[in-house]
Amino acid sequence: MSQQTKRHSDTRMVPVPTNSIVPERDLNSIPVLETRHLGIEFGGLKAVEDFNLTIGKTEIAGLIGPNGAGKTTVFNLITKVYEPTTGATLVNGHDLHGLSIAQATKLGIARTFQNIRLFGNMTVEENVRIGLHNSIKYDMFSGILRLPRYWIQENRQHERALELLHIFGMEKLADERAGSLPYGVQRRLEILRALATNPKLLLLDEPAAGMNPRETEELMENIARIRDQFGIAILLIEHDMNLVMGICEGICVLNFGRIIAKGTAAEIQANPVVIEAYLGKKKEGQA
Repeated sequence: MSQQTKRHSDTRMVPVPTNSIVPERDLNSIPVLETRHLGIEFGGLKAVEDFNLTIGKTEIAGLIGPNGAGKTTVFNLITKVYEPTTGATLVNGHDLHGLSIAQATKLGIARTFQNIRLFGNMTVEENVRIGLHNSIKYDMFSGILRLPRYWIQENRQHERALELLHIFGMEKLADERAGSLPYGVQRRLEILRALATNPKLLLLDEPAAGMNPRETEELMENIARIRDQFGIAILLIEHDMNLVMGICEGICVLNFGRIIAKGTAAEIQANPVVIEAYLGKKKEGQA
């Protein structure tokens, strides 16, 4: 792990009134995300219950838990794929109640998915430019007639797409078909497409899935660089504990749809309830 990445994980975390912790540097800023008693039922089954979480404006946070704990359901609630049965979600102080996915995106939420959702037959650049749709500033008339405003905006979008691809050193792949890329590179492209929407909160659903140790190490450094360069918050779901413990400043642990622990990496690693949830309760007399 690089020294830069280690410094990110050693950030001083301080408590806030919502029974959460945020980086000390974010104390004087409105939290980028607050969930208050968030919950959802499917056919009477409580998939997520009383989920309360606060994320600071520039925090790198982790959401972990065993398979089936409800982590992706939480992401779906935050991004308005699901409407909650109970509770509320605030992004930069704005209540998301009744908003659509597109409206939530305009407020500054972007995400990647557990299963990659790229447009495989489109080029790498075209996939990134899909994320830039909110920044288009020409009208339909200009687009149809290819007026000067159209070409100015097209050139700006091309330049912006290449700038984003440069983050992962992928600018030379701009004209490659996205579906032909190796799995790990497709993962990185999906992150860049999400960044293209200019988010305030970036949700990453298992970003290291399918990556080898070297790629995961690079991903850790790039996540930190993205946070620093864009000044945004990042919430990630991940099963690679080396990545989570190395990069996340605050960690929330979910089990059977409920939060069982919140804290820093050191606190989570030493928490007996978390250890039991992951490893199972030791039998009596077992060492």
